[in-house]
Amino acid sequence: MSARSAPPAVELSREVAAAIAEKRAVVALESTIISHGMPYPQNVETALRLEKTVRDHGAVPATIAVIDGRLRAGLDASDIDMLGKAGKRITKLSRRDIPVVIARRQHGATTVAATMIIAALAGIRVFATGGIGGVHRGVESTMDISADLEELGRTSVAVVCAGIKSILDLPRTVEYLETRGVPLIGFGTDALPAFYSRSSGLGVDCRSDSPAEIARMMRAKWQLGLDGGLVVTVPVPEEHAMPAAEIDAVIEEALAAMEEAGIGGKAATPFLLERIAARTTGRSLDANIALVLNNAAVAARIAVEYGKISGSGAPTGG
Repeated sequence: MSARSAPPAVELSREVAAAIAEKRAVVALESTIISHGMPYPQNVETALRLEKTVRDHGAVPATIAVIDGRLRAGLDASDIDMLGKAGKRITKLSRRDIPVVIARRQHGATTVAATMIIAALAGIRVFATGGIGGVHRGVESTMDISADLEELGRTSVAVVCAGIKSILDLPRTVEYLETRGVPLIGFGTDALPAFYSRSSGLGVDCRSDSPAEIARMMRAKWQLGLDGGLVVTVPVPEEHAMPAAEIDAVIEEALAAMEEAGIGGKAATPFLLERIAARTTGRSLDANIALVLNNAAVAARIAVEYGKISGSGAPTGG
């Protein structure tokens, strides 16, 4: 059951609507992790665990998707199960795809970019995900750059993640974020995490060990009218981290296989993740689940602190 109470066309679940009305902390969660990120039923189990983790840390989860052409923030268990069973038959949504799916009254699973858009429309300012998209390797010949980066430059949502997906060109992605004015914050770390590994060898713009301080950074940015997101990077839990040399070798093999198969665009990331999971006998998938649960816990803590100082789900100045 949903209530139409968010601008301009986002349907909120009763739980999310009540939380926003009462100025309680809410954390957005994406839905491509359900449809494209893992096999069924692990995808559904993980999605429900993510929601529980957010609740356990004091916030309300808002899993975001498009259902029958309607923007939704807050799904029930049957919606999540439907997305999990349908898997890759569900359209993977970025900014450009949203109008098409709405017009056709179809289902769509939201990427980082699409989740940010719908979260911002609903007044939700903190979003937990696994890793962000970025500049793809070989960009000089493909011009393949994730829409996530442009969205981070324009949409005022803080994205809590385990860094940039390690299948990408990390140094160029960091440069792109700097150009778009997106702060890259290391939560409890001076190093940029590399998704499966705790360090990429690159630095972050600043380190913060405090959810309250990150909330103050969010408020300061948006009060100044500096539209756009912040990236809060959280290292994968140590017990699930994979050695950088090992995972890098697996990624290189997966990239070569993808090129040989002529796969690109939206199909690239699911292909690579499946290939990497197979080559690591599932350890990469275990790491993926552990890191996204960890990110959800951190995001909830930040959302609680942001609610204390903003008095609202929306930015106070912009």
